[in-house]
Amino acid sequence: MTRPSTQDEYLAGLIPDSVRATSFSRRGLLRGSLLAGGIPALLAACGDGGGTTGGGGGGGAQVTLGSNFSDPVPVKAMDAMVAAAQKAQGITVKVNKVDHTTFQNNINNYLQGSPDDVFSWFAGYRMRFFAGQGLAGDISDVWETIGGDYTDAFKKASTGDDGKQYLVPTTYGPWAVFYRKSLWAEKGYQAPTTLDEMTALSKQMQTDGLVPLAFADKEGWPAMGTFDQLNMRINGYQFHVDLMAGKEAWTDQKVKTVFDTWRSLIPYHQTDALGRTWQEAATGVVNKTSGMMVIGSFIGQQFPDTDQEDIDFFNFPEVDPAVGADAVEAPLDGFMMSKRPREEEGAKKLLTFFGSPEDGEVQTKADPSGIAANTKSDQSGYTTLQKKCAEFVGSAKSISQFMDRDTRPDFASTVMIPSLQTFLQNPADIDGLVNSIESQKKSIFAS
Repeated sequence: MTRPSTQDEYLAGLIPDSVRATSFSRRGLLRGSLLAGGIPALLAACGDGGGTTGGGGGGGAQVTLGSNFSDPVPVKAMDAMVAAAQKAQGITVKVNKVDHTTFQNNINNYLQGSPDDVFSWFAGYRMRFFAGQGLAGDISDVWETIGGDYTDAFKKASTGDDGKQYLVPTTYGPWAVFYRKSLWAEKGYQAPTTLDEMTALSKQMQTDGLVPLAFADKEGWPAMGTFDQLNMRINGYQFHVDLMAGKEAWTDQKVKTVFDTWRSLIPYHQTDALGRTWQEAATGVVNKTSGMMVIGSFIGQQFPDTDQEDIDFFNFPEVDPAVGADAVEAPLDGFMMSKRPREEEGAKKLLTFFGSPEDGEVQTKADPSGIAANTKSDQSGYTTLQKKCAEFVGSAKSISQFMDRDTRPDFASTVMIPSLQTFLQNPADIDGLVNSIESQKKSIFAS
């Protein structure tokens, strides 16, 4: 499973240069020059340029695959998936591996240029957004083959507003509060079930010389996960998805309560979050200098293979008993086909394999941080963490996709990333924050 996007995609024609400058990493300086040279320059500069990945392969033309699997463990998984696909389907696949951040930030330009036949992407609103823009290919015929292996919920998450399917889901993983079993056993910590208990635990961790909550937001998206958890616990799942859809006001007292509650937790967060990547924050959990971290199950990618059984998590605790804690955030990842693939037959063969039980087994074995979306994939080889994640998501009453997947891409990238970073720098001015968000939301959602 790949992690969520970094600063989301900057949509051509929707985001003015003045806004783009509000939040970008040093890669942003490189990005402008790459776009000037077009997408081929982007792929050559940030990816390995490929050649065929994996073994096997068959005759005929080559299928190209645009991959945002850039960290070592996901790259290992991609290599294994492609090798298995080539052998099973008799196709040859060229993988263009691009840095995850760069891929996300340039997705709109990429799809409007000369995209690969197949590309990695995400379920939910962001999939529907590009399908609605006519930038993705209809793969409903692929679903006629693979559909029986998926739940109705996963098919819905892969379906555009026109009722056609545009994505093959491969893996998912929950967001929760992750920690090391051995550290907690040593300190005698118990998983909290309420926010008050979590606050008391954080104070004890500080007394014990630990950073209670490892935290980072250099890339812009990690803070979204904390907001989502708090909003669903305080206001419930339906209010949360309606807020993401632009149907509720950010100036509502309910939203102010979320930020006010978050402000009370900031003293337990790792400081200087805007200068730290999520991987750097996760290192504190791995090295036992931080007690816990609100993050996705992809944190497992940062642990050595020998320590996989030492990873555990608990559900983000209850805030309001009337709301409960049965809503879970579990983003769903997968693959899409470009609008006009050069090798459509081969692309659909590749997507059909990605939608098979075998692919789920190959991917989750190579990357044990994810859970196979295909219901017929063998789970007997799952780690303890994978089994717990599958049970956790399976028992959830409601499942969200993550802020930048549940709302408009432009709203997530140009409004929410800088707004949440502003809050982290100045958590005192909540009224000014929500007024600014609401004003920008009205403008964007009216377009």
